[in-house]
Amino acid sequence: MLLLYLLLLGLIFSALYWLIVTTEGVYLGRRVVIWLYDLFAQQYEHIKGYVPEIESRFLGRPIMQLLGSNTAPLILDVATGTGRLPRTLLAQPAFQGTVIGIDLSQRMLHYGAARLTEAMYYGRVHLMHIPAENLPFPDATFDLVSCLEALEFMHQPRVVVAELVRVTRPGGWLLLTNRCGTDAKLMPGKAWTPKQARRIYTKEFGLMGVRIQPWQFDYDLVWAQKPGSSSPTRKRPLEEIWRCSRCAEIEMIAVEGGYICGNCEQRVSTEKDGVILAIP
Repeated sequence: MLLLYLLLLGLIFSALYWLIVTTEGVYLGRRVVIWLYDLFAQQYEHIKGYVPEIESRFLGRPIMQLLGSNTAPLILDVATGTGRLPRTLLAQPAFQGTVIGIDLSQRMLHYGAARLTEAMYYGRVHLMHIPAENLPFPDATFDLVSCLEALEFMHQPRVVVAELVRVTRPGGWLLLTNRCGTDAKLMPGKAWTPKQARRIYTKEFGLMGVRIQPWQFDYDLVWAQKPGSSSPTRKRPLEEIWRCSRCAEIEMIAVEGGYICGNCEQRVSTEKDGVILAIP
């Protein structure tokens, strides 16, 4: 009887560990995923083992090489968390662009804002609380769009990818990640194999030159280019590309405490640290 009781406890613990730790709440719904990221926001970078030089080696410098002479690009970082990628780009000597980072965890954004105070003050980084499935930006807006360590936790990953592709300019780049290793096998229906990922990005979304590169123990990097060609978008004020969530017009005006749409008067508040709460 005791053995059966211990076995039952072990099964319950294993199931909870899988649901909360291994899969980070994705099978329990979006609210649980956000709650977990809010809960562990302060420890996030320690858990991930954030090392600036490694981030620069695998992300910052390769991105700058892709962008070439466009040293002042407009970049969107989806699921930016604590702003690791914006910080990595700002650390590149030649980078003079603007990064918009979005996330649904407000606490993650606030911890990111604390590390990006100066860049946010000068408009080099904007942190926004908005969903990835409905990006408030026009088509072909960004020179590069990234989404790292997040797609497998999205409620509708294909919808998210479609949005990432939509807002990337023709000839622009996408930088994504693909879950790999043992944990990927424990996420049926969420994680893609490298073969599946390559097929999805090339066949379903028409991306070119899809390259999958080893990165971390649990993740590969995926580099891909949007077909076509266009002039670099280059950095610009947020108000020039931000569509109102109510009327979809690009009429957002900075006012005390946030923004207001000049067309429909929709108001968006901004926290004291600069985080924009753009969900209506």
